[in-house]
Amino acid sequence: MRIGAMKRQGGAGRTRALQGGASRLRPALAAALMISALVLPTQPLQALDRFDFTVKGEDKALTKALRANSLLLAQRDERLTDPQDLFAAARADYARLLGALYAEGYYSAVIHITFDGREVADIAPLNAPNTVGVAAISIDPGPRFAFSKAQIAPLAHGTELPEGFRAGQTAKAGLVEAAVDAAVLGWREEGHAKAQVARDDLIANHRDATLAADIVMAPGPELAFGPVTVKGAERMELARIIKIAGLKPGERFSQTELDRAATRLRRTGVFASVVLAEGEVLQNGGLLPIEITVTEQKRRRYSAGAEIATDDGVSLTAEWIHRNLFGGGERLTLKGAVTNIGAATSGTDYAIGVKLDRPATPSADTTASLAFDLSHEDAVDYSSDTAEFGLSFIHYYSESLTLKAGISYKYTQGSDPGGDFRYRNFSLPLGATWDRRDSTTDPKGGFYIDATAKPFLGLGTTGSGAKLTFDTRGYRSFGAEKGVTLAARIQGGAILGSTLLDTPRDDLFFSGGGGTVRGQPYQSLGVPIARNGSSDYLIGGTYMLAASVEVRSRITSSIGVVGFFDIGRVDVDGFFSDDGDWHSGAGLGLRYETGFGPIRLDVATPVGGNTGDGVQLYIGLGQSF
Repeated sequence: MRIGAMKRQGGAGRTRALQGGASRLRPALAAALMISALVLPTQPLQALDRFDFTVKGEDKALTKALRANSLLLAQRDERLTDPQDLFAAARADYARLLGALYAEGYYSAVIHITFDGREVADIAPLNAPNTVGVAAISIDPGPRFAFSKAQIAPLAHGTELPEGFRAGQTAKAGLVEAAVDAAVLGWREEGHAKAQVARDDLIANHRDATLAADIVMAPGPELAFGPVTVKGAERMELARIIKIAGLKPGERFSQTELDRAATRLRRTGVFASVVLAEGEVLQNGGLLPIEITVTEQKRRRYSAGAEIATDDGVSLTAEWIHRNLFGGGERLTLKGAVTNIGAATSGTDYAIGVKLDRPATPSADTTASLAFDLSHEDAVDYSSDTAEFGLSFIHYYSESLTLKAGISYKYTQGSDPGGDFRYRNFSLPLGATWDRRDSTTDPKGGFYIDATAKPFLGLGTTGSGAKLTFDTRGYRSFGAEKGVTLAARIQGGAILGSTLLDTPRDDLFFSGGGGTVRGQPYQSLGVPIARNGSSDYLIGGTYMLAASVEVRSRITSSIGVVGFFDIGRVDVDGFFSDDGDWHSGAGLGLRYETGFGPIRLDVATPVGGNTGDGVQLYIGLGQSF
């Protein structure tokens, strides 16, 4: 005991001696450390010298999918080589890679992830390596499994299961999930909001490389929409939120109607987020309460845009929006435009307008609008001032189909080389838009059809008749990752009933410029007129056809090139009449993806016709169509 005490005491004495000397050594030691830090080269704390990723077999698609799911590979590519981070990523990769293999139908795979020859799964978390020189991932996917049984029942009438969910097909894990989702959705569409899986038996037979899937559904009772409550509203009236959502208590529940209610609320532009939740406790008679939770956006928004074309000049637009003007989701829009600034063949045009939209008027899927517009147009051979006031309704029949109807009064006064003119009319604009594009700014598939019919009744010397227009667009993509897109557009119009000179100037049709034929000057193709002894001057025609074809190719993730050809024709008293003419243009374009639409640069030149020469330049945001 005394010896021990002495040792402890002796140790304590030595500690005190070192502490006492520290005051004398500290300045010299600090100086030495500073010198060594400046003189000695800094050694890296970690490095990853080599990374191997191998997949047994020659399935390139599988290898690509596995590489895309590896966190460890992603860290290597980003040059993140901290050993602790690499260790965490490697441990997570076991589950991520296994999930990717299941998704492709491989259920007996063997995965090895090693650091300097050691299996990462065998390394305790508290003993993570301080350095990693060689990291390796080796995967033997094993055989690909097929469904020996693919059954899910009972199903609601009309339920469509995934095509690959049947015996003999590759047993991809995603197909089982998709089949369950389809079964649940089918029952929810039939009013069974609480449908769920009652039993799922998934048995993998590794000897035969098969997967047996036997799933039993529990539809639950048929339910109806119950009372609707709202949370999160600040300035918006609760009654208006419920009216816009359009859910009717007592009506049979359906997932489609629930989704449409959320879409109606988002379409107002008032809300930053909309969430519809189903209540857990049913009310009397099988009524399912619905709770709407909203977050309102800022009430005001500003936007501006600009385009440039060689002969058309500069076009500037601006818009100011006030959301929820009176607390009922009303939207006030003030807009202005100054176009053709510095145009080669025409003057500058001006336009201002005010519009008030009110959603859910009169029905949940209908928006009513009041609009008043003033404009001044200084075209090649005429100038005019126009005022228009109108009431219109837009009915959202579905996610892709909208119907339009309204009534308006328009007054136009102007002059051309033939003298002064004045037009007054009432019109009943009707229209339909069917939009099945996969994107509005950079579509790669689908189609777009817009058709309008505007009967008009002229007052005084203004003619009466109808204006018909159509605009059709189609898109098809090809190649790896759909890198090449073929886009086509056909548009046209006709004036029926009213003669050429009795029709308001802005209802007539021109061709040329960015909206019709690139490479030809803006509105350069029309109808030459000689009146009151004047020389020929140009006005629009009563019939028009135009077509465009583009080949869009993606070079990188953000840069693309385009080749295009446009052709247009303007006629009087019928398509392809003796008084008509045509022209065409072609060119090349460059696209730069910004995240909210590509920046467009097109260079075009005339190909046919006699309405222009030289090169035209067009700059804007979004694809040309």
